Amino acid sequence: MKKQQSLFSKVEDKLRSALQSKPRKPLTSRKKQGNKAEDEAYQYLLTQGYQLIEKNFSTKAGEVDLIMQDGESTVFIEVRYRKNADFGGATESVTPKKQQRIIKAALAYTQRYAPQSSLRFDVIAIEGDNGNLNHIKSAFGQ
Repeated sequence: MKKQQSLFSKVEDKLRSALQSKPRKPLTSRKKQGNKAEDEAYQYLLTQGYQLIEKNFSTKAGEVDLIMQDGESTVFIEVRYRKNADFGGATESVTPKKQQRIIKAALAYTQRYAPQSSLRFDVIAIEGDNGNLNHIKSAFGQ
């Protein structure tokens, strides 16, 4: 019985240490701007009647910024911000490789949580400090 208790204590200690929060790194200005763009896109989509399902869904395959409901469709939304278009705009930054990562993450999500839903992939491109927002529905995918 003593062995079982000590084994239980070891497992309990490991669980406790794993659950303790790790100190967070300070946000970089780039990450802050990205978060601001995601918030702006989220607020815009709410005004368009979308309903939030999940923010920042992440898998080994990739990450989706926003998952929202638009009528019967589950919409996977990539939010991109560019200060200027000197090296390609926000829309052009959603490369085919990035699209594939989003699609893989979306398929992982739907397999687990919404196997019967119709999917759509949108892009919200925000450019410049004035926040010029461009919503591209059905930007890529199936």
